[in-house]
Amino acid sequence: MYLLFFLFWVIFNGQLTPEIAVIGIFVAALIYGFICKFMDWSLKKDMMLAKCALFFVGYLFVLLWEIIKANAATIKMIFTEKYEREPVLVTFHTNLKSPVLKVLLANSITLTPGTITVSVDGDLFTVHALDKDFADGIEDSVFVRLLEKAERMA
Repeated sequence: MYLLFFLFWVIFNGQLTPEIAVIGIFVAALIYGFICKFMDWSLKKDMMLAKCALFFVGYLFVLLWEIIKANAATIKMIFTEKYEREPVLVTFHTNLKSPVLKVLLANSITLTPGTITVSVDGDLFTVHALDKDFADGIEDSVFVRLLEKAERMA
């Protein structure tokens, strides 16, 4: 958070000179001290936030890779004339406790082509897959494993 305050200081000043940097160090320290004292913030929370931010940047790359793979599989299925599609509705339970992570899982499933999260009821997910191959292993997908890891981390 301290670095963010210092970065805002530099951006709002529009340039970086030694004087602006020294004053920015003190101003950022004062604001950070105020937040720590009166807004229940700490260096420990900063470290946890940085760790989670790095994790979710990695999760974003995994999500993009899975979207690319699902796009390729969907295109292959569409352009293969003899392919017999078997749409399926799958329900599975997840061990995720956080509502935010459950929503992230539901959205990640929906963002990958060929699958749509139909409903989330507690820890029960219902997913429609364009083909049964898309539904194989969805209850233990890379998304579920990564989000369970994130929950343990927090």
